[in-house]
Amino acid sequence: MGANESHTTSHADGEGPSSKPRLDDIPESCVALVLMHLDPLEICNLARLNRAFHGASSADFIWETKLPSNYRFVLDKVLDDDKTMAGLGKKDLYARMCRPIPFDGGTKEIWLDKNTAGVCLSISSKALTITGIDDRRYWNCISTDESRFQKVAYLHHIWWLEVDGELEFQFPAGKYSLFFRVQLGKPTKKMGRRVCNTEHIHGWDIKPVKFELTTSDGQHAASECFLENPGNWVNYHVGDFVVLHPNELTNIKFSLTQIDCTHTKGGLCLDAVFIYPSSLGTEISTTLKM
Repeated sequence: MGANESHTTSHADGEGPSSKPRLDDIPESCVALVLMHLDPLEICNLARLNRAFHGASSADFIWETKLPSNYRFVLDKVLDDDKTMAGLGKKDLYARMCRPIPFDGGTKEIWLDKNTAGVCLSISSKALTITGIDDRRYWNCISTDESRFQKVAYLHHIWWLEVDGELEFQFPAGKYSLFFRVQLGKPTKKMGRRVCNTEHIHGWDIKPVKFELTTSDGQHAASECFLENPGNWVNYHVGDFVVLHPNELTNIKFSLTQIDCTHTKGGLCLDAVFIYPSSLGTEISTTLKM
């Protein structure tokens, strides 16, 4: 990376060259040192100013500081599923990580929030342990474009509802929030338009559903609520956990249960579990986009 050549311009009266410095005169190396202190969106906006800013904006040492501290762990985790990431420059790697990257056979995804570079994860219903999932009297796997995984688990009816999940991952330091994404009603399409079949919904207004999470370093969170809002995907906040040691693996166990066997419940779609930096929690707590 080197400096662009300085250019001179003439005065309007033609009396001689101007000594006034221009933006083009700043060497790329100096531009790069400034850009490394900006956030990714600011860097991309400034890259459009001129050639010096455009060239400097691609420097690996700038984007190395924008990647999460666990990006090498992520690469090791996903390279078996996505060979295209091997050998990418840091800027291209950052851009690729801002799009969902599947791993563990496509049952999980990781991506970066493009505004904050926060690490986000999703875990499909296929990766969860669901009591009775193999008995078609109780559960079915249905296809839908309303899930980022293209499939959701649909509960016809059951007495004992228990969904468990576990994830071991190396997170950057920070606070994270975990959500279950569920919907009352079965999504479908009629004449090309979205409709939701709500005829099998029952039992959710009698007792609340319990959500719980624990971590390998002793953190625990639990919450209870009645499932509501039929026909709409809702993200139920299970709880938060804090990562203090980013170079260590964190094991998280989480669950959704309603095990009161005095009544059946049904008509529930289970899409996925999401983990987001808690700073994004206020945007996530109502409805998640796919």
